[in-house]
Amino acid sequence: MSAVTLYGTETGTGELVADAIADVLAADHDPSVYDMAEFAVEDLDANDFLVVVCSTYGEGELPSSALPFADELDEEKPDLAGLRFAVFGMGDTVYGDTYNKGGEIMAAKLTELGAVQVGEHFRHDASSAVKPAKAAEEWAQSLPALIEQD
Repeated sequence: MSAVTLYGTETGTGELVADAIADVLAADHDPSVYDMAEFAVEDLDANDFLVVVCSTYGEGELPSSALPFADELDEEKPDLAGLRFAVFGMGDTVYGDTYNKGGEIMAAKLTELGAVQVGEHFRHDASSAVKPAKAAEEWAQSLPALIEQD
């Protein structure tokens, strides 16, 4: 089963995180990485395992590169039954109530359409000493086992 990683980012950190996750999955799962702004909802495939990397922007909104994909999900309302996904969210605890909202918004949109979230919903804190790509590498170690589950 191949792994498709979609990232939504404002500053580019999401792409670095997505690449770090793909590096971990490269041995067995033929990973591909796409900016959400350049990925069509119709290309979602229940035969793939989806990894969502999403930062949080402004007052708890999606980053600009995630908006086209999120809007298309809302408009098309595809049946995502059978699609399994994991989320690596990024935010900063300085923002309190809106901390890591971007990843939560994307997870909610996908589950509302029938997809199933699996594994730990990781919430990276930009205020921590841990670099996002390093945290992503460690988190991604759990993904192969999830990808292999049916």
